[in-house]
Amino acid sequence: MDLLVAFGVFFAALAAALRMGVSMIVPLAVGLVCFVVVGLRRGFSLRALTGMAMSGAKRSLIVLRVFLLIGLITALWRASGVIAFFVAQGIAVITPTLFVLIAFLLSALLAYALGTSFGIVGTVGVIMMALARSGGVSEVVAAGAVLSGAYFGDRGAPTSSSANLVAAVTGTKLFDNVRLMLRTAALPFALCTVFYFVLSRVYPLNAVDPALVGMLHENFRLSWWLLLPVVLMLALPFFKVEVRHAMLCSIVCAFALTVFLQRVSIWETLRICLLGYHPENEALARIFAGGGLISMLSVAGIVLLSCTYAGIFDGTGMLDGVRARVTALSERIGLFPAACVVSTATCAAFCNQTIGVVLTDALVEPAYTQRGRSAVERAQDLESSVILIAGLVPWSIACAAPLGMLGVGYGALPFAAFLYTAPICYGLTKRWFFKP
Repeated sequence: MDLLVAFGVFFAALAAALRMGVSMIVPLAVGLVCFVVVGLRRGFSLRALTGMAMSGAKRSLIVLRVFLLIGLITALWRASGVIAFFVAQGIAVITPTLFVLIAFLLSALLAYALGTSFGIVGTVGVIMMALARSGGVSEVVAAGAVLSGAYFGDRGAPTSSSANLVAAVTGTKLFDNVRLMLRTAALPFALCTVFYFVLSRVYPLNAVDPALVGMLHENFRLSWWLLLPVVLMLALPFFKVEVRHAMLCSIVCAFALTVFLQRVSIWETLRICLLGYHPENEALARIFAGGGLISMLSVAGIVLLSCTYAGIFDGTGMLDGVRARVTALSERIGLFPAACVVSTATCAAFCNQTIGVVLTDALVEPAYTQRGRSAVERAQDLESSVILIAGLVPWSIACAAPLGMLGVGYGALPFAAFLYTAPICYGLTKRWFFKP
């Protein structure tokens, strides 16, 4: 009963935070206090509960370090002109009858490079929506294509906070996960490509506004050298260079390009690293502003607090009853379908992708362990369930925030094909990747 009350208070705090627009850190802190109180009522000392929370928090340390690198990358790639270069090149080759397909492919490419769904939606997505509105393309179709591409990167990019979080909670190696995720994404990606090709023919672009490209050339020195930070980021891990070291190389390169190519002073570039890129041009700022270490503080706090939950749940056995039911469910319908059910419940209840990952893993882990299944398999199942399902729950931040950035309603979700084709394809083909 005490656990139900704790969850009730937590849910109420989440609902209030969503309604008031307050950071998720506040309800997460409220929930942490509630679960600590439950632990005290069940006979655990405050010192023991603190140790459990700290043990859970340690899981997030690797992710937090990567978050800092992501904050630097997202700022410097903006300031150096890397993103502007890709956007300009993408717009330059747009064929009106392929617009929707290009919106998907460009979003997917940059999302894989940056590893951030929100970042892509807020940059490339905004530009694509401007083009769609000016060219008479259905807004919900264009938004669905952008959302699909953004979550392709959010699921499987080495710089993705989601991929790093899954690797942390499952105790697996990030780059091993990434390579396998590319293989499991091949079929749904191909299907999405065909789907958006057809939609491109049905919803062609009537015109392309050259002012958008002109604005990019006026504000950035666009050079092929701007490919170098991306090449370093993507290529070095294939030569056995650790992902964080590849990220550091990309950061150093982008820093140099900002200073020497874009002629930004060293002190201003350092400020950008800390506070993000905020150009004086208002039109440019609406599209490119963001990034920096400060942009990752909130998400870092959310991940840190979420991981303390896992430590307390593990140490006190609060969720043992629920885990037993999940294990029984997995025996009836299978491990991955059970993970999808739990993912849907956690994302719907907590409205948050990060909490969904931590709780889903905590609930399904015993089922995988009892069957002798590997942590790598569990990580792949999480990537193909909770990471994508969160984007389909209308009231989840992972869904509501991107749609808000794009200025469209929930009618775009049926056109966000990757979000549902990837779980379906993975469920149908999983036996070829993981044999019982």
